[in-house]
Amino acid sequence: MKALLLTWGTYLKDPESKRVLNTSETGWFSELGLAKLERNLAPLTFDQTYKSKPQAEYRGYTSWDNFFTRELQDGVRPVHHPEDKTLIHSACESTVYRIASKVKRHDQFWLKAQKYSLYDMLYRDDKMAHCFEGGTVYQAFLSPLEYHRWHSPIDGVIEDFLIIPGSYYAVLPDEGAPIGDPDFPAGSPYGALIRSQPYLAVVATRALIYIRADNTDIGLVCFMGVGMLEVSTCDITVNKKDHVNAGDEIGMFHFGGSTYTLIFEPKCNVAFRAEMPVNTFVKLNSIIGQVVPEDKDKD
Repeated sequence: MKALLLTWGTYLKDPESKRVLNTSETGWFSELGLAKLERNLAPLTFDQTYKSKPQAEYRGYTSWDNFFTRELQDGVRPVHHPEDKTLIHSACESTVYRIASKVKRHDQFWLKAQKYSLYDMLYRDDKMAHCFEGGTVYQAFLSPLEYHRWHSPIDGVIEDFLIIPGSYYAVLPDEGAPIGDPDFPAGSPYGALIRSQPYLAVVATRALIYIRADNTDIGLVCFMGVGMLEVSTCDITVNKKDHVNAGDEIGMFHFGGSTYTLIFEPKCNVAFRAEMPVNTFVKLNSIIGQVVPEDKDKD
């Protein structure tokens, strides 16, 4: 399976793969295709949002993967209030899936509730699992239609990183969509992949990037990029000891939709935005929360 998917990935980076980037009825730049690509970009268009060449063939993209990992136009996703070091910013263009607090070092993640198990998420690194035990996990997922580069949620120093090999097409069987599901009627068997995201944070290919925040009230933050389905390529673009500011690129996915988490230490008292419930689309670099020192919170 891995050899097959690596071959497919090689093709998607080949110039031949760009042939689907056209304006025909089935092309990515057809009227319907552009409408889907622009669904969360209003009031901007695709070409106003991304670096492209509207008049050029294939809009200037050299392969399908070059299109998929397209860059944003300068200034399109500004970091809101970069001077405020208490703020946590969205690391990806994504939809909120879950926010969990007091996460355990070990938990039975395969049960119905799909609780987070830090020891397993962090590749059996007991030291890091202990560091984040009792902390908070924020998880959001990316659509294949949207931007797939990762950006730092805070100012800080890259302390460490690694890429963990994992499974492909791993989905937990479940009882179908729950009551109130935004996409499917209750009991529908579809959408199980989305509902399996906490499980995928344990078994799928994933990248871990540890960032030591400049703000000591935040401490260490772990960005985890998780490849879903055949998305086995997690590409880290920073080095150890690099200093990053909120909004700086730290890596990207290739080839498909994925999910990511931000893991915070227990001392990091994050207050997430009340207007950001589950299934809310959040733009890259927008504010998702603020860290409040414990003593101030008690006051």
